[in-house]
Amino acid sequence: MKVLVCDDHAVFRVGLSMVLRGIDETAALIEAEDGAEALRLVAAHPDLDLVLLDLQMPGLDGRSGLRRLRAEHPEIPVVIVSASEEGAGMREALEAGASGYIPKGVPEAEMRAALQLVIAGGVYVPRGALAAAPPAPAPDARARQERRRARVAGLTPRQREVLQLMLRGLTNREICGVLSIAEGTVKAHVAAILEALDVSNRTEAAMVARDLSLD
Repeated sequence: MKVLVCDDHAVFRVGLSMVLRGIDETAALIEAEDGAEALRLVAAHPDLDLVLLDLQMPGLDGRSGLRRLRAEHPEIPVVIVSASEEGAGMREALEAGASGYIPKGVPEAEMRAALQLVIAGGVYVPRGALAAAPPAPAPDARARQERRRARVAGLTPRQREVLQLMLRGLTNREICGVLSIAEGTVKAHVAAILEALDVSNRTEAAMVARDLSLD
């Protein structure tokens, strides 16, 4: 595993490195202390498995950096690690393509579990993001919501089970274990769920499910 840790506080970089070593003691860790260095290192290491990005670093606004990383390196998952626990900001980062948002104040065990989920291919959505009230929908957005409700009503009982497990943050492989079904079957159910919710990924699915009170 190869991870880039981007934070302007050396002490916190050390802390993140310790958490990552606890997940994989052989992990290759690269550190960046400002935005310009972060972008340079990502370009120099296209084989990165993960980028941990602080929202507030010298030389680069974290939100702009996230959007740039997603545009230039869509294959590399980016997790925001920030001191801010403001729900709307969490939602904004996730909707911009972050594979997770981890507040710096969470316990180490929770941070480790969140990173393990992302490394396994999942998306970590913190409780604060799900609790944040979405903006009032415009008329066309309300119509889209009603279409989504109608589609979700057509999901099979098994697909509803898969949806609930997705909202708990389980990966496809973990869902296989819980429901005792093949991974190919889980993938088919997930595809049907994403189509019903009119979204393209699990992050968007979690947001829409929260807006529709499906969680």
